[in-house]
Amino acid sequence: MRLGLFNGDPTGQQFGNIGPDQVCSQENQMLALDAARDGIVLLKNSAGLLPLSKSKTMSLAVIGPNADSVQTLLGNYAGPPCKFVTPLRALQSYIKHTIPYPGCDSVQCSSASIDGAVNVEKGADHVALIMGLDDTQEKEGLDRVDLVLPGKQEELIISVAKAAKNPVVLVLLSGGPVDISFSKNDRNIGSILWAGYPGEAGAIALAEIIFGDHNPGGKLPMTWYPQEFVKVPMTDMRMRPQTSSGYPGRTYRFYKGPAVFEFGYGLSYSKYTYELTAFSRNKLYLNQSSTKHKINNFDSVMMSILVSELGTEFCEHNKFPVRIGVKNHGEMAGKHPVLLFARQTKQGNGRARKQLVGFHSVKLSAGERAEIELEVSPCEHLSRANEDGLMVMEEGTHFLVVEDQEHPISIVI
Repeated sequence: MRLGLFNGDPTGQQFGNIGPDQVCSQENQMLALDAARDGIVLLKNSAGLLPLSKSKTMSLAVIGPNADSVQTLLGNYAGPPCKFVTPLRALQSYIKHTIPYPGCDSVQCSSASIDGAVNVEKGADHVALIMGLDDTQEKEGLDRVDLVLPGKQEELIISVAKAAKNPVVLVLLSGGPVDISFSKNDRNIGSILWAGYPGEAGAIALAEIIFGDHNPGGKLPMTWYPQEFVKVPMTDMRMRPQTSSGYPGRTYRFYKGPAVFEFGYGLSYSKYTYELTAFSRNKLYLNQSSTKHKINNFDSVMMSILVSELGTEFCEHNKFPVRIGVKNHGEMAGKHPVLLFARQTKQGNGRARKQLVGFHSVKLSAGERAEIELEVSPCEHLSRANEDGLMVMEEGTHFLVVEDQEHPISIVI
């Protein structure tokens, strides 16, 4: 609407005559590259396999049905790209002796040329497997019925990794989560990168990360469920788990089953440490004139107050900042997202396991420390929905959590 789509003939509007020279400006192309860099998530990096050495890597085998595809990078919500660069071409810009091989007839991978892939990788210093999904597997109007890789992709990955000279790099292109549990503990698979559908500059960003010209810092935007989660009917949208029926719940806030990877997970080439440095609140006293409600919590009774009864003025007045110190202990500069969560001491009875308060990305040079500030709104972040769908605040201890650091806040009614 703000672009004027409903204001008549678009050619007469402010943005109605934008041409390729404007869309593909240097500034916009750099924005696409930065977005791709920020979104790629390092899921595994055993023994520091990545980044690969540009000087010591003499040959690279690039195998997989997504290795030389532009369309997969774009997904199905994109216009024509300004540049056509596939993962294969981007990796070739680093290693001249790059040997490509699709391995599968398509992403569906109904047949896999495993022997051919193994022969291609023989003698290569390293192997990059570019696997995953594309719009033949998931898109608007086409839902997936499985969480595993299509066809014989898993078999191809395991076989190539087993025969490789060194542990392989597995790159996944997909819009949603994939159950790759088989790869997490496979010593022949040294590193795993998830890139989503990273857009026209995604291949360049992937190559930069693989060869150490960019330090990955992306975090997963969703929980990666195991294949058994498909037993849950798609139409059952309850958030909270139900022990009696075995329903595991949905989303990082409530899901209690096993996860392939958790929401917010993501590694880096740097190690970061955190310090909760400044708080203006350790206790929060709720309005004593508000109506108190009793909540049975298994072996105890808790008091709660409706957020609506506390009033807007109270909620605004009791917001407070939290300062978090972050230090980069690595040898590379990095852009690092800091995620602040809240959780209650008491669990069960419809309470979330945790919930995201906020996040902030900070750029740090090697060895640099900085402080960031996030705002906590108790009425929003320390409340929960009761059985009637009304937001309540409960007495007791809550915790603000950043990785392994916690700070308690007591709510007194």
